[in-house]
Amino acid sequence: MKNKKGLIILCVLAGISLILGGTSFVKKIKDKTLFKPSFSFSASNSLENFDEDFEDETSSGMNKLLSLCRGNKKEEVSPSTKKPYVAVIYITGVISEANETYNQKWLLKQIKKAAENQNNRGILLCIDSPGGTVYESDEAYLALKDYHESTNRPVLSYFGSLTASGGYYIACASEYIYANRNCLTGSIGVIAGEHIDITGLLDKVGIRMTTITTGKNKNMGNVNEPLSKEQREIMQSIADEAYEQFTEIVADSRKMKIEEVRKLADGRIYTAKQAKKNGLINEICSFEKAKDEIRNHFLKNSDNDDSEKKGEEVEFVEYKYYYEENLLSLFKGISSFIKDPTSAVYKATSLPAAKCFYLYR
Repeated sequence: MKNKKGLIILCVLAGISLILGGTSFVKKIKDKTLFKPSFSFSASNSLENFDEDFEDETSSGMNKLLSLCRGNKKEEVSPSTKKPYVAVIYITGVISEANETYNQKWLLKQIKKAAENQNNRGILLCIDSPGGTVYESDEAYLALKDYHESTNRPVLSYFGSLTASGGYYIACASEYIYANRNCLTGSIGVIAGEHIDITGLLDKVGIRMTTITTGKNKNMGNVNEPLSKEQREIMQSIADEAYEQFTEIVADSRKMKIEEVRKLADGRIYTAKQAKKNGLINEICSFEKAKDEIRNHFLKNSDNDDSEKKGEEVEFVEYKYYYEENLLSLFKGISSFIKDPTSAVYKATSLPAAKCFYLYR
């Protein structure tokens, strides 16, 4: 009886997965986006747009099919070396290793490319993010600090509708922060994992889940075991340490006393006006005005010893990360569920209990 219940649950989940996959597949066909590249690169102004020509008459039918299924990558093009430019790097969505709106490797690559390009004059971060993982937020922050220290070029930020927690953390690498007047920011705090206890539900449906471990805290955070007092203290200590790191970085970036930062850093969000009043941002303006001020103040009046670079015309070149599903990625999701449904269900329902987040939600 128990095995039948488990089989029914797995069948239902498999059906839902197939329906969602089929719906996404049909939508992609209707929108004519099914066969677009998995990863693409967009840049404006001095960058040219390169698109794959899938309709090449010389290509064989089999090569076309393989190309479409793989989701070929677009060529990433370096900024024009003829004109000086500021790299406008967009940070959008939840900050993590990789997802549909954000990719850590892509971001670090853009920072590195800007540092290595002699015509680069600075980085302007355009951030619209609720934050994300502690690791990736700090890694991006350190990469930007290294960029500034190695090149002596400015790092600046512009906040869109929401720049909170990890998004604000990354912006602390900036020497000046602009924000849209409708922006929400702040949320300086930490989420140290989440835990769902489903032992009561498992008992009701007659399922017993056992985990064999070699330590009393090895199974900490698993869905089949309630958190003990000691385990709560362990997770709290992790959150406290990440919080100290966050507040120290804010204090250093905004030239504030740590006590002042801690008063503001209770996890709440702030409007643009409130953030400016509390010293968390510098100026409220439109994106275009921010670019004008950067041209007039940070570039023309920079401390750079090269007099030829002062007063020069500078372009703003945009870099945006895009992710689009392709035929192969849809089939991979379905095939992984069929091969190992237990692991697929666990991965979909489990939470990263031991991972820390600088995240607003």
